[in-house]
Amino acid sequence: MKHVLIATLLLPLMACGGGQTQATAEVTQDSVKNQVVETIMTRRSIRQYKPEAVAREKMQTIVECGINAPNAMNRQPWEVRVVDNPDYINGVTELYKKANPKAAADSTFRNMFRNAPTVVFIGHDKESESSPFDCGLMAENMMLSAWSMGIGSCCLGSPARFMKSPEAAEYLKKLNFSEGYELLYCIGFGYPDEAPAAKPREAGKIQFIE
Repeated sequence: MKHVLIATLLLPLMACGGGQTQATAEVTQDSVKNQVVETIMTRRSIRQYKPEAVAREKMQTIVECGINAPNAMNRQPWEVRVVDNPDYINGVTELYKKANPKAAADSTFRNMFRNAPTVVFIGHDKESESSPFDCGLMAENMMLSAWSMGIGSCCLGSPARFMKSPEAAEYLKKLNFSEGYELLYCIGFGYPDEAPAAKPREAGKIQFIE
């Protein structure tokens, strides 16, 4: 419908002729690109970040996009904790380095969250069977909204596992998850300091069943 409308509006201009009409058509066509699809297709997991933390007002928008994700029966079986305190991030990283000295041997290593200056920790309701799926949907909302603002992200599993270890118990407690909730995963956020290429996807795994 949009393309028909554009063509209708351009007909009088085409009668006036010339390259200006063609240029106008191209600009107009570009304006109707699907920005959601473009954001999805261009997003990459970022593992090197610039040092500055993401402004809290932007993180507020990101996490609000997250909690507006679809979820079973609107139970919202998640809790979200945002950490941009360097003392917290560096403190738990020191414990991680002691437990994983090889990881810290990398010259680019700054913290255990893929060097992200802002980390979001996601807790889920252990009694909810749908909570892992619901929290996954929430993560995608957050990462895509962040990318639309030029903010990179990386979903992290091994740092979350370490957070639940005895060594990091003090830091896990500081996240103050409610009773019945436990840490499921975390996401690093920050301004990208790398531009990784897209990795191939196996389109053959898609089938349309008649």
